[in-house]
Amino acid sequence: MNTEHYDLPSAQPLTEAYIHRTDANIDSLYGYHAGREQDWAERLKKLEELSGSRANPAELAEVLRQYNSPYTTPEVDASIRAIAEGAPVVIGGQQAGLWSGALLVIHKAVSIVSGAKWASEKLGRTVVPVFWIAGEDHDWDEANHTFVLNAEQELRKLTVQRPEGPRTSVSRTAVDTDSWNALLEELEQTLPHSDFKPGLLEQLRQIAGQSRSLSDMFAGILAFLFGKEGLVLLDADDPKLRRIESPMFRRIIEENDELEAAYKSAAEKVKSLGYQLQADVVEGSANLFVFNPANGDERTLLHKRGGQFQDRKATAFWTKEQLLQLADEQPSQLSNNVLTRPIMQDYLFPVLGTVLGPGEIAYWALTGEAFRKLGMEMPIIVPRMSFTLVEGTIAKHMMKYELSFEDVAKRFEARKQTWLSEQDQLSIEERFQDVKQSFVAMYGPLLELAGSIQPGLLKLGETNRQKIVEQIEYLEAKTKDAFNKQYDASIRQLDRIALSLWPSGKPQERVINMSGYWNRYGSVWLEKLLELPFSPTGGHQLVYL
Repeated sequence: MNTEHYDLPSAQPLTEAYIHRTDANIDSLYGYHAGREQDWAERLKKLEELSGSRANPAELAEVLRQYNSPYTTPEVDASIRAIAEGAPVVIGGQQAGLWSGALLVIHKAVSIVSGAKWASEKLGRTVVPVFWIAGEDHDWDEANHTFVLNAEQELRKLTVQRPEGPRTSVSRTAVDTDSWNALLEELEQTLPHSDFKPGLLEQLRQIAGQSRSLSDMFAGILAFLFGKEGLVLLDADDPKLRRIESPMFRRIIEENDELEAAYKSAAEKVKSLGYQLQADVVEGSANLFVFNPANGDERTLLHKRGGQFQDRKATAFWTKEQLLQLADEQPSQLSNNVLTRPIMQDYLFPVLGTVLGPGEIAYWALTGEAFRKLGMEMPIIVPRMSFTLVEGTIAKHMMKYELSFEDVAKRFEARKQTWLSEQDQLSIEERFQDVKQSFVAMYGPLLELAGSIQPGLLKLGETNRQKIVEQIEYLEAKTKDAFNKQYDASIRQLDRIALSLWPSGKPQERVINMSGYWNRYGSVWLEKLLELPFSPTGGHQLVYL
């Protein structure tokens, strides 16, 4: 397979320091390191020692079996049986996105699957891949859209509007049949014609038919793409899963002040090492949400005030005893935030490694002390692998215009203008510049002459000179436009390179949806990613299709 490594650093200094081990001081924040093979064996041994402190694996497996039943494959069934027997997992998650969201979701799933296979081979025992769908999140604007390239090679944003009602979780926000049909029709109109398009749309139509929410649709797509890889799915907002989480919710409530102190202590340590915080550690935050039935199950962040828990506006209140009662009797009314979710994940599963993106790695640094406070241990942090898919036509055009990937990512407009300038054998810009300079030089003595006769003519002459220069510049612009139209096809090819590899000034994986590649290549594009060697420390690969 034709691939090429490209060093694509993240915007997170703390993450870069962890991955490349450039700062020994941060070892205390994370503990294990994915690049040290011995750490994987050590983590496995620790999991075995802590097995009695986690959720019952047989009960968890039954919940997973029920959740995965609409999409199950023999490989997923085998994975769930292994979980029931206590198998360790490599896990990662993401909020749902329309038609699976941006490509980075697929890259995370590939990293989880490949990481589990790699760990299984290294350790000589079954390691199960698990994808955690963050269905409890309530930020609809993050989940409700995706970007697809249409037949005219334009980036089109597809969006599903949020139904009327309270801001509850994405998994509890229903999407009706009419909305799914309209979304499918819009996708059909957007995608260019191809041999794979009818099959793609039919598969998505079947998935949408089984989906009452964006989370359901998201799960259906992941199951279709990765079912043969044994990827087990879960929805963090599954009420059956919440029942198993009940004891840990109780601990988080009972030891909330101690956990808050642990997060604060970790935050101070991160700052003392010279890094910025990537998650808010708010004074008095309970780091828990409650779904408030008095307000249509709106997801409400809890704050501690005067011995009680309340919402931000102090309009709803809960005592500690009431929250503990919820944890025991209605755990589905509780929900984690970004700082308590890692703890809950480790309570449910024997997590060997957790696959995280750059921002996630940075904010997980805040959780180490909280893990220890509860007698737990942070799992191995596994940086997500990332890819840029380079289609054959794009690669050919890059060779034609002598563009590297770095040119596209860092200096595309400058390289584009340079190329156009190089095509100008008429020296248009230089010749117009010469004319302007000659005119100004010749006009100067006339201005002096006119001003010497009547001072008022000097200002009139200066205005006249500026107007003539502007007319020359106008003609220059029109001449350049006419010249450039000879290269319209080349400009379109150049712009297509940027749109494909670095759309909207961002990495491809953060913008474009996978449906365009499925539409053009069937399953080949994904198979190529799954065939790539796993890298425990992540990294970026250009993958030539």
